[in-house]
Amino acid sequence: MNTAIRCSLATLALGLSVPLTAQADALEQQLDDLQDFQIIAHRGASGHAPEHTWPSYEKAREMGADYLELDLHMSADGELMAIHDDTLDRTTDGSGPVKAHTLAELKALDAGSWFNAAHPEQADDAYAGVNILTLDEVIDRYGNDVRYYIETKSPERYPELQRELVETLVNKGLVESGSVAIQSFSQDSLQQIHALNADIPLVQLVWYSPAEDGSGLTEWTGVTPPPDEITDADFQAIADYAVGIGPNVVHDGEDVIDAGFVEQAHNHGLLVHAYTINDVDQMQRLLDWGVDGMFTNFPDRLKTLVE
Repeated sequence: MNTAIRCSLATLALGLSVPLTAQADALEQQLDDLQDFQIIAHRGASGHAPEHTWPSYEKAREMGADYLELDLHMSADGELMAIHDDTLDRTTDGSGPVKAHTLAELKALDAGSWFNAAHPEQADDAYAGVNILTLDEVIDRYGNDVRYYIETKSPERYPELQRELVETLVNKGLVESGSVAIQSFSQDSLQQIHALNADIPLVQLVWYSPAEDGSGLTEWTGVTPPPDEITDADFQAIADYAVGIGPNVVHDGEDVIDAGFVEQAHNHGLLVHAYTINDVDQMQRLLDWGVDGMFTNFPDRLKTLVE
């Protein structure tokens, strides 16, 4: 297990609201729990209900997910919003960038009817008209009764997002209660968060796909070399600030990592949380590889395998 998280309990950048011993116990418990397999509900139970809405989160809880995954963007007036895309077009009846709309404008949108049209077999009249949620709303509803797996989306668009997020999590008591992990494809975003509060477990996301010049695989943001060239030093560089790595497993039906990738990550104390796994056979294959968790739209399927 990454030692930076364990060694930083005495040096919170944004202050404490509980005794250090109690906080240390809670954070240590979270790290211990992460050693067990984690079911991460991708945008909630988004295979069953509109992503990042109350129905999706509630179903994920009912299905036994260990973490609720949330993607964050910011409104024009600085509110942290739970939505995956940086535009509104796919999952609401609005259009344009999230950041171009105020909270009031975003809350007026229908974030559920699209799901009924896209997934008639899962449609429910109750989904029509559900709202986009703020991070504050989700936390105020669930508190530390659940654990949150938050992704910073497009942080270059929101330079203030990292500080705003960390302040929110600290003020809501979620860091000290061991209730949150943060993920990002942006190494810079994660390193900013680590500098603000080194007690938050971080996971470096990576996306492997064929290079445009046909020379083999490449990692989207350049945080690592291709899997067939990755070295111990590359994994260790991630372990210096993160507790885990979150890779895609396939691209266009072809494997981009293998069991050796998982083993090498483990050798450097890194957890491996693979995304986004919805097929039961694929789930079982990754369990056989020894991954430590999976993001899935169908937490019920994964729960059945790991019970």
